[in-house]
Amino acid sequence: MHQSSFGTSVSPNRGGAVSSGVSRASKMTTHRPTRCQVLILLNTPTAEVVVANAATVVESCNRGLVEAYSKLRVESVYKTWDGISMFTNFVTLAAELEVIKQWLKKVAGLAASTVVKPCLPQSKSFLKILGVPYWGNNSLLPITQAQVESVIANTPIFEGVVLASRPCIMKASPSSDMSVIWIDIWDSQKGSKGKTLINRSFNFGRHTATVRGTAMHPGVAQCRNCWRWGHLTHACRAQGAKCQKCGGPHRVENHRSMAWCCKVNPKSNPPREATAVGAPCPHTFKCLNCKGEHSADDTKCPFWCHRFDRQWHSNKAAELCTGRASNSNIQRPRVGNF
Repeated sequence: MHQSSFGTSVSPNRGGAVSSGVSRASKMTTHRPTRCQVLILLNTPTAEVVVANAATVVESCNRGLVEAYSKLRVESVYKTWDGISMFTNFVTLAAELEVIKQWLKKVAGLAASTVVKPCLPQSKSFLKILGVPYWGNNSLLPITQAQVESVIANTPIFEGVVLASRPCIMKASPSSDMSVIWIDIWDSQKGSKGKTLINRSFNFGRHTATVRGTAMHPGVAQCRNCWRWGHLTHACRAQGAKCQKCGGPHRVENHRSMAWCCKVNPKSNPPREATAVGAPCPHTFKCLNCKGEHSADDTKCPFWCHRFDRQWHSNKAAELCTGRASNSNIQRPRVGNF
């Protein structure tokens, strides 16, 4: 799946030589995606409307950039997990982000209340907070994500730090009454913000908590074109899109009209009736990856549950390659004249 990261930073310039003395990024910080793209956070229905009119969106945004005397051009539009991604020929500047914002709202016919905030990708740093009790003040209920977010928002050492996702709270061990709070923050590729927080202490109620670094866990990407795991959508080599419901050579929007399960087949046993016009597909889905009875993007899929376990995905990929190799080595009888 092309899972790009949303951030708030803007590149100050375009081009320039890259220094050979750049230090390696910290292991707690992910390597950000290409910055030749603009990420826009939108809800799913709105993002689908924009992608459905991708050609018009690209043409209009480029018209606005031409009128602004910019050399930047939008090349394509993709749907991401949290909105849309616009691939560009250069790294976008602050003024160009504003142009894209204004023209996108015009061409897509978005409501005035719809928040459109284009931004560039950023890296993530992964941290953990130790020294906080798992149970709240009444010792009956565990601490909540909202409580952790409130403390972080009002703690001076976290000033200017933006959480990339909600905190994850778990017990330090099954029999412990202390917690480990995992937090992901938006950061530079060098992990500058994360490094300033490591080993810093702050008050969490009447307790003293400490921030530690932890190994990054960016997870395995799932392509939103072929729905396989292990590569990004823009790097997919499939000739065409696959349906995440049935695995057929069509997009999910056309599943009802093109899937074999919804078409009439009098020769099947028993004969299959066509699905009524306008009715959703009533048949069982089949996952492309695990062959289970669910769609390929279902969160119950074993591949999704192990998305942070790269070794598990590597083993599954090796099993698939072994199976294909064994099938190709099977000698089939020759048919015809010898």
